[in-house]
Amino acid sequence: MPDVNMQVELAGVTLKNPVVVASGTFGFGREYSQFYDLGELGGICAKGLTLRPRNGNPAPRIAETPMGILNSVGLENPGVDAFIQEELPFLRTFDTKMIANISGNTPEEYGVMCEKLSAAGVDMIEVNISCPNVKAGGLAYGTRPELAAEVTETAKKHAGSVPVMVKLSPNVTDITEIARAVEGAGADALSLINTIRGMRIDVNTRRPVLKMNTGGLSGPAVLPVAVRMVWEVAQAVKLPILGMGGMSKGTDAAQLMLAGASAVAVGTALFADPFAPLKVRDELADLAARQGLASVSELTGGVRPW
Repeated sequence: MPDVNMQVELAGVTLKNPVVVASGTFGFGREYSQFYDLGELGGICAKGLTLRPRNGNPAPRIAETPMGILNSVGLENPGVDAFIQEELPFLRTFDTKMIANISGNTPEEYGVMCEKLSAAGVDMIEVNISCPNVKAGGLAYGTRPELAAEVTETAKKHAGSVPVMVKLSPNVTDITEIARAVEGAGADALSLINTIRGMRIDVNTRRPVLKMNTGGLSGPAVLPVAVRMVWEVAQAVKLPILGMGGMSKGTDAAQLMLAGASAVAVGTALFADPFAPLKVRDELADLAARQGLASVSELTGGVRPW
């Protein structure tokens, strides 16, 4: 690897490199650990957790699109207690940062989960206020500034010393309005973007391809939207940003960092190539070296608008 310092800071948490894996695309790491040492990653955003176990939405709940996938999984997960007891000890055997992702139907649920995860010793909590696949909770919180602020305040009160990172929805008129609201409520960092609401229809059956009719679009198609939104948010707030959305190459990661992200997350690309995060890391290091940078963090916010 080129002689470039790949270490970055995200809300006071030191990542050995800026590439983490996005929640919902990596499970709890067990399958991917068969391919490589998970300690190679800058961090792991675990599968989204709820206070109690969830079965998720009925199938079909994933469908391909020409440049990505639509998903309506519906936050299937074993619940926060099972994660702490059964999955976190396994993840802690790897030398990487552990980021827990949570979704709740009420601010109180977010608070309870933050208390549990803080006590369990995760490195950061990603508060999902933006999931477009769950009718109760997520969408409303992510699209209304006052509700986003309320959830953020509750999470911060119960997270102790663990940094709280709020995941923003792109399904809004002005994402900077939500960003400012959660910044004012005490968020330590932001992650964006979550999936974009989409739909496909089978023209022969005339039914939507997903049982829930609509789902979240991710993959290469959303990268330009992600870059634009990271850029807008970076200008609107002073919080560090974890950028994500359609990233599969080092140049994609560089775009998100130049737009203002301190670190980046690989998601959908993992389904096609389990090694995608490591390739992004190495390509990003090569790019930084070619540009004569001593540290990859020098890319952050380096865009030069016309």
